[in-house]
Amino acid sequence: MRLVVARCQVDYAGRLTAHLPMATRVLMIKADGSVLVHSDGGSYKPLNWMSPPCTLKEGTTEDGQVEWTVTSRATAKGPEDTLRILLAEVLHDSSHDLGVDPGLQKDGVERHLQELLAEHPATLADGLTLVRREFPTAIGPVDLMCRDADGLSVAVEIKRRGEIDGVEQLTRYLELLNRDPLLCTRGPVRGIFAAQAIKPQARVLAEDRGITCAVVDYDALRGMDDGAEHRLF
Repeated sequence: MRLVVARCQVDYAGRLTAHLPMATRVLMIKADGSVLVHSDGGSYKPLNWMSPPCTLKEGTTEDGQVEWTVTSRATAKGPEDTLRILLAEVLHDSSHDLGVDPGLQKDGVERHLQELLAEHPATLADGLTLVRREFPTAIGPVDLMCRDADGLSVAVEIKRRGEIDGVEQLTRYLELLNRDPLLCTRGPVRGIFAAQAIKPQARVLAEDRGITCAVVDYDALRGMDDGAEHRLF
């Protein structure tokens, strides 16, 4: 990535026109070819930018000032776009190899919720114990297969946000699981729909189908986790 701090003027021409008068700004040229113009305000959003694929040519004007011309390719959606950056004074110019980015790792995603609830299934219902994570079915794995205090099988579907699609997914699982006589020796398999937040429409649909809704407090679950160093395996 190349970072340039400069007093510059920026003019855009394409599907519309835009002008940024002379001022000190940060110019960012990424390895993917994108060019972004930032000010010291406006949060994360650039004042103007050019997305790849585009080409950057550095030259000079007739009076000797440095000028960058960034040009995109013309497409069926419109003509090529051009970003002209006139640099009156360069205050900083550096390049940095950032390497391969591993991507954003979100906290509290379904996988983490599943791991925590597998360790503490009784937080969903008193007496609930884990039978297996990722219990296989013909249409995909059920997040948790459990057994309640009465010995009945319980299928748990876990989402970060509980919406109607999740209820429909659990309904399909239950239809298949209730055809398995080994799971229904003491009664039908029932379902628990667990999420950090459940939309009212999803709750109504779940309760209409006999599915229990459980709102999960992720922070409280993490507080129950004693850390890997205290586990036997």
